[in-house]
Amino acid sequence: MQIPKWTKPALWGAGAGAIALAVVGFNWGGWVTSSAAAQMANKQEVAAIAAVLTPYCVENSKTDPKSAEVFVEFKKGNSYQQRQIIEKAGWATPLGSDKPNSVLASACQAELSKDI
Repeated sequence: MQIPKWTKPALWGAGAGAIALAVVGFNWGGWVTSSAAAQMANKQEVAAIAAVLTPYCVENSKTDPKSAEVFVEFKKGNSYQQRQIIEKAGWATPLGSDKPNSVLASACQAELSKDI
């Protein structure tokens, strides 16, 4: 069987085109691997949960009997300390959970800082 002369250049061109397409697609086309997509989805899920639970945290801060004492300490601290104060007060602990959610605490801290 005779292979035409143009077969080798055509295969090289197809291979180079496939590589170029992959480079362009992943760098500028918005293509991602499944693990990168899973990481992005996880980040969006955590952010959405924090956004939904932020009013719960703010409401906990208003109804807590020790809120006046906590707010005095909250005003004195820097942003990192304020997040820890919110976690320690239990305002960022969702119902049914044993430990506070740090993303929720950060969102709550940002919301409570607006009022100060």
